[in-house]
Amino acid sequence: MKLKINLDLGINIDTYEDEINFEEVEKYVTEVLNREYSSDKEVYVSVLLTGNDEIQAVNRDFRGKDMPTDVISFAYHDNDEGDTGIFDTLGDIIISLERVDEQRKDYNHSFKREFYYVLTHGLLHLLGYDHMEEEEKKIMRAKEEEILTHYGYTRDI
Repeated sequence: MKLKINLDLGINIDTYEDEINFEEVEKYVTEVLNREYSSDKEVYVSVLLTGNDEIQAVNRDFRGKDMPTDVISFAYHDNDEGDTGIFDTLGDIIISLERVDEQRKDYNHSFKREFYYVLTHGLLHLLGYDHMEEEEKKIMRAKEEEILTHYGYTRDI
């Protein structure tokens, strides 16, 4: 599968430059999608790394929740907008690095582990996983842990 990843920054990354390696992020997304998704077309995913203010605005405008969150995903396969004939556009993932930093402290994880957790969570949403019902949540959590463990992003790092 050929993958095109658009990795953008919505904030100044200086605070997180020691924590985020763009090549590593692209490699991770590529490997996870190669394991979990099959397509005959070039696959496109957009990832925006931003802050709490920006993700709060998206959360408010699109989900009716006026508060920051860690990750928001917009899966295009939910409404057939993803199939352009040329690309297989899976969707967009928006991650608040500020929220990731807050949560890593809350859960006593490293920044890297928490970042890859929310990135994996967002990717799984693009692949059709959800956690609205308890059984769906169990399946999604198990898949998250399977992927994170495979790549060494365990709870103890």
